[in-house]
This record gives sequence, structure tokens and C-alpha cells, in this order.
Amino acid sequence: MDDQEFLAERFHADRPHLKAVAYRMLGSLSEADDAVQEAWFRLHRSDTSAVENLSGWLTTVVGRVCLDMLRSRKSRREESLDVRVPDPVVQREGTVDPEHEVLMADSVGLALLVVLETLGPAERLAFVLHDMFALPFEEIAPIVGRTPAATRQLASRARRRVQGTTSVPDDLTRQREVVDAFIAASRGGDFDALVALLDPEVVLRADAGALPTMPSREVRGARQVAGQALTFQKFSQFSRRVLVNGGAGIVTAPGGRTLSVMGFTITGGKIVAIDILADPDRLSRLDLTFIGD
Repeated sequence: MDDQEFLAERFHADRPHLKAVAYRMLGSLSEADDAVQEAWFRLHRSDTSAVENLSGWLTTVVGRVCLDMLRSRKSRREESLDVRVPDPVVQREGTVDPEHEVLMADSVGLALLVVLETLGPAERLAFVLHDMFALPFEEIAPIVGRTPAATRQLASRARRRVQGTTSVPDDLTRQREVVDAFIAASRGGDFDALVALLDPEVVLRADAGALPTMPSREVRGARQVAGQALTFQKFSQFSRRVLVNGGAGIVTAPGGRTLSVMGFTITGGKIVAIDILADPDRLSRLDLTFIGD
């Protein structure tokens, strides 16, 4: 086996881990693939003969690529009140996909990814690489151009933001029960039953992209969210329970055409967050071929 074959084999083995890093950094499955591909190009062009830990080297390369992508995204994006829901990882219930298992290894739900979207690029990188992938600050610091102590502070600020806005979800069996009750109440148009399932401070985030018939929005409060849920009553018969980022979720697909993916955060038997992706362009790039089965 020559050096190029060896590198290709090592890279292939590390690819799922590298995509997991990039997905947490970018919240986009397609951009995560782009970042991993760029890491391969850089590996191909680099002399790694003196690299002792190739997996660690590749992780830092993906981190650098993602940091550049986040900074570019931030400079392009104008100030907007529009809500952006990260790409969901959708699975059929009862199936095991090895790549999805790696992506969801630490149960990174949509609600957590939404919080990560609010962090600055350097904060996000420090938190993801240290808290989620256990890279030491000494290795992260050169990527962000800070000292290890300053990088530690970046991660600490990010950690406080995450801990203050995320909650530990119920076990999957309880989540499924609540989502089943949500679907039943939506189909029946039962406003009071919907309110009873929702935490008083529940937040609904809907990202419809440029779809004119469903503007992106954020709605807070049980009665307000229940009222919003009733507007989708006519589509509820086409809802199918799936796993969204490892938790209970719903895909709605009238006539086999995916209309939306909904991820739920459920704590203490109550729905505390609902994240909806209804952007047709982004939905078309998700692997949802099993919906028609």
C-alpha cells in the first residue's frame, strides 16, 4: 500500500467523525460535507509524514475550514429577524444508520443547534471542539488565534449560553407518547389538549426559507403555539412519526411530497420547543426517500 492509499484509507475511516464535527459547527449537512471534502483536499496537498496523530490533525483542519465558513456566512448574512432552523437528521424509527449514529452520538438536538447558531464563530468552535470532542485548548488556540487561556474563556462563555437555554429531554418512549398525543390533538382540533401538552414557556421556531405562504417566525407561549399548531390541522393526517436528531419528531408529507420536518424537545412530559423546517429548497436536499415506503 503506497502513501496515498494509506491516507485515503485513514481518511475514509475518520470521515464520519469529521462530518459530526462539521455538522455541529455549521448546522448544515451539505456544508458539513463540503467542509469534510475540503479537509481531504488539504490532506492530499500536505506533507503529513511528521504528524503523529492524523485523526487529531484532520479534526483541527475541519475546525479551521468550518471557522472560515462561519465567518464568511456571518459577513454575507444581513441583519434579519428571520428564524433559521439547522438541518435536521431524520431517520425512520427502528432503524440504525451507522453514520447517523456518529452524527447523533451525544444527542445533539435541534434546540441545541439553534443555540449554537447564536454563538460567535470562535466561541462555537471552542465549545464544539473542547466540550463535544474533548480537544485540549492548546490545540484549539492556534485555530482561533488566541492563547489557550483566552480560548478557555470562549468555551466558558459558550457553555453558559448553552446551559442556560437547553434542557435534558425525556427518554424516547415518553417523547413518543407526547408526540402521539400532539398529533391526535392536532387532528381533532382540540385546542385545550394541545395547550395541556405544551410548557407555558414553549417556543416554536419555523423556518420556511423564502416560501411566501409560510413566513419564518418564532412564537412563544402555550396558547400562542397551540393556535399555530391548529393552522396545520388539515395536514396532520399526513404526519408520520420519525426520529429527528435522535428524538421524537414528525415528517408531514401530503401526497408523498415533504411539507415539513418537526423536531420536539420534551422535558417533564411537556413540549418545551418545536423546531420546524419547511424550506422546500433545504428539504429537497435531505435524505427522506423512506417517507414514501
